[in-house]
Amino acid sequence: MSETNKRGVINLLQEFSIPLLSGVVVAMFWANLDHESYEHVIHWVPIADLKIFGHLVTHHWLVNDVFMVFFFGIAAKEITESCLPGGNLNPISKSINPLMATLGGVLGPVLVFFIGMSFLYGPTDDLATLRRGWGVPTATDIALAWLVARTVFGKGHPAINFLLLLAVADDAIGLAIIAIFYGDPHLPARPEFLLLIVAGMAIAYGMRRAGVKSWIPYIVVGGPLSWLGLSLAHLHPALALVFIVPFLPGPRRDIGLFIEQDEIDRMGEELAEDLHMGHSPLHQFEHQLKLFVDFGLFFFAFTNAGVVFASIGSMTWLILGSLVIGKTAGITLLGLAARMIGFPLPNRMGVRELVMAGYVAALGLTVALFVAGAAFVDPILLGQAKMGALFSGFVGLSAILIGRSLGMNRSAETE
Repeated sequence: MSETNKRGVINLLQEFSIPLLSGVVVAMFWANLDHESYEHVIHWVPIADLKIFGHLVTHHWLVNDVFMVFFFGIAAKEITESCLPGGNLNPISKSINPLMATLGGVLGPVLVFFIGMSFLYGPTDDLATLRRGWGVPTATDIALAWLVARTVFGKGHPAINFLLLLAVADDAIGLAIIAIFYGDPHLPARPEFLLLIVAGMAIAYGMRRAGVKSWIPYIVVGGPLSWLGLSLAHLHPALALVFIVPFLPGPRRDIGLFIEQDEIDRMGEELAEDLHMGHSPLHQFEHQLKLFVDFGLFFFAFTNAGVVFASIGSMTWLILGSLVIGKTAGITLLGLAARMIGFPLPNRMGVRELVMAGYVAALGLTVALFVAGAAFVDPILLGQAKMGALFSGFVGLSAILIGRSLGMNRSAETE
């Protein structure tokens, strides 16, 4: 196979999130065919009795507490670029409608979750533990939402960028929720160690001021300090790079989500050089790590999605209903409210497209699985919550079918 063909295959696998989806399928089959061996694999201990800050180093720990650092780092990169000139969050005036819709996409699921909990559970249940699930349906899977939106609306439709901005802002709120509300329930927070994060940020800022043009020193020096600070403070260390990535020097303006290197090359060397597009540390950070992260998501999905079908229960439907009903209704209502007070939807976006964007945003898969693992220790509740997050993947398929039946893609092409 030629180098060009190999690159095409790899790009195809990344574009359609094949490693992530494959990990889900493998985990589900393995866990239901031989759950004992599946549990043995994900809790495999590479070095006997090795502990870091009280945590036994297992396959599960390496994936969720170390690998996911880079996943959330790339999410932080997307948020950072959205704030640059030309980005979806700059100037703030043009982002008011999708940001209000984002607020609806967070508050809606939380409201539905607590209403649903009051119907599904009674006073004899452990309500304090059950309430911890409220954060699971608040996030949107950026990559899958982008893929589905492009299929539903047609390439180039403004609803795609609307949904991407919503998903990025949604995940920014999700990161804050994880950091604030989902520390280790068995260990009290130690906020004094957050000074290590401040130290990492200060070093990254100093490197930026000194003109360091490689992303590696920022991540290698600032990243471990931030990870150490979160771990010692008993907060989730997967968020370590969220505090460091914004200090990486970026391009002069946003170059868009999911832009490929060959697209930058086609723009011409002079323009790319003028905007610092292909050479900025912020862009190179994503470009050089995205392959590792995209294919590494196979192991994340494999580690977290192995739920037996017997795990389906009340929490499953509560999470799924909160995602589907809460996201769709919350995004639609606050998007329309923003339009009513003078912040319009993008051109070619009406109520129908807004409702569909809210529905597609219910794809919570990756981050919802992650938050479920942070929210619940009880294996029964954890399994039920993960199943709800997994079932949200069917939103994508149904959205494509609904979109085609309504002719959304065709109407976008004719316009």
